[in-house]
Amino acid sequence: MFQLIYRKYGQGIRWKDDLLSGLTVALALVPEAVAFAFVAGVDPLVGLYAAFFVGLITAAIGGRPGMISGATGAMAVAMTALVTLYGLNYLLWAVIFAGVIQILAGVFKLGRFIRILPHPVMLGFVNGLAIVIGLAQFGQFKTNHRVEWLNSHGAEGFAVVGDWYSFGSAAFWTLALMIVGTMVLIHFLPKLTRAVPAPLVAIILATLVVAFTPVETKTVGDVLETQRVLQAEKQLKTAQFEEEMPTLQVSQLDERASAIAATPVSREELEAGLGREIKQGLQAGLPTFAIPAIDWSNSDALKAIGFLALTLASIGLIESLMTLSLIDELTETRGSTPRECVGQGVANVVTGFFGGMGGCAMIGQSMININSGGRGRLSGISAATFLLGFILFAPGLIEMIPIGALVGVMFMVVIATFEFSSLRLIGKVPGADIFVIVLVSGVTVFLHNLALGVGVGVAASALVYAWEHAKDLRLHRKEEANRFTYEVDGPLFFGSIREFKDLFNPAQDPDDVYLSFAKSKVCDHSAIEAIHAMGEKYRALGKRLHICDLSPACSKVLLKAGDIVEGQYYGKAPSEV
Repeated sequence: MFQLIYRKYGQGIRWKDDLLSGLTVALALVPEAVAFAFVAGVDPLVGLYAAFFVGLITAAIGGRPGMISGATGAMAVAMTALVTLYGLNYLLWAVIFAGVIQILAGVFKLGRFIRILPHPVMLGFVNGLAIVIGLAQFGQFKTNHRVEWLNSHGAEGFAVVGDWYSFGSAAFWTLALMIVGTMVLIHFLPKLTRAVPAPLVAIILATLVVAFTPVETKTVGDVLETQRVLQAEKQLKTAQFEEEMPTLQVSQLDERASAIAATPVSREELEAGLGREIKQGLQAGLPTFAIPAIDWSNSDALKAIGFLALTLASIGLIESLMTLSLIDELTETRGSTPRECVGQGVANVVTGFFGGMGGCAMIGQSMININSGGRGRLSGISAATFLLGFILFAPGLIEMIPIGALVGVMFMVVIATFEFSSLRLIGKVPGADIFVIVLVSGVTVFLHNLALGVGVGVAASALVYAWEHAKDLRLHRKEEANRFTYEVDGPLFFGSIREFKDLFNPAQDPDDVYLSFAKSKVCDHSAIEAIHAMGEKYRALGKRLHICDLSPACSKVLLKAGDIVEGQYYGKAPSEV
């Protein structure tokens, strides 16, 4: 079977490498899925189920062997508002519809547009994502987590906050030393042996140290328990405040919200107020198929679902296809973008019907997989399978893993992901490209919106390109015995029409002027309008402007314009305009 799996995807790939790499990735997937679930405002199992289904299906039928998919922070951030307003079932339908959009994008091969992304945008995307992943890890250096009312910069609401560890505390140094030890082991172990992935060895050793020595530090179980209780407290206090809001004056809102936030609530009171038991640990059963029940007559909710579906589909495709391109470069192989779009779409549709929050490619876990030796589809399939196995049969072992080890693994991912070579480009490439790199990274980091960062980067690159090429337009005058000709050299488009108009002198030109497009191209509507306007200037002076030497493509553009340009003749013969 393994020979069949690998027959198409390269030689020398051993199934053992993929299995061990998959095991490493599965261990790293657990805390990430839990954390992203809380970001989205849903139960951790919703994130874990998403990591299993999305990871399994995309690994099996997607377009990039070796790439890992699952619940991601970029998509989780976009989900929060809908979950808060309408609940989990509405989110599941948004995930399903997002999957349908992604399937259609694959069927119509829209993923090929990833090729128009400039390299500076790719660098900005990678660097920004690396910084976001790195900054997210510092949240583990906080303690004394609680729910507080925050009202600043135009945003207000209940949020989970914490206090930083004091620099001299034992908890700080234990966590820091475990992170550093993990990073050192991951860096130096491959120099001694590559028989097993270094991140897996580091995680196992750190877990054994915590389990069999007096060392005390945060574990996955501790974080899971704390996050669940705080999420439940946030939900209960938000509901209580919204119930009291109609009876309060505007001046009383902040004071009452702060009072609600400061009121201690026991676990029993939380469970009584929410009408359900707060789950403990990772114990779970197999995910079951169910059609999410929502109110289809609620037009506002349906609009919110549609908007979120489009947003999730866009974010998922951009992150997946850019990660695919990165893995292509690292492995010197080529993935299939249409197949990856379809794979991501099918995964999200299935995930939505099985209660998962959806997801896309994960650059961090993909880097762990590649660096650990995972290259084939078996690495992603085994990672998803191991993850489900942990949830079903060994949740206690996962809960024992120290957070410091996982943070160390992620910091090594950040180092491997960040393109340090981009720092050496300063002074060697155009300043506009450096600006685009910084711009994309900045938007990704500060707004936590990958799709927006990429979109802004593409727009900025396009504007720079238009500005630079607008200067390339030249007009050469040729005066022959019986003919006065302007030869246009360079593209005529919206960015160059002002230069085009300024190059003519209708008042001093003879009665018949010929405009040659042998070295130029009419690109858009702005160019058509500029030609028409220049023709009108000559007509007003009783003169004639003739267009000649049009290429077939330019003739087609002008032909489609209809009567926008009057009296037009297409071809190489001159015509009055």
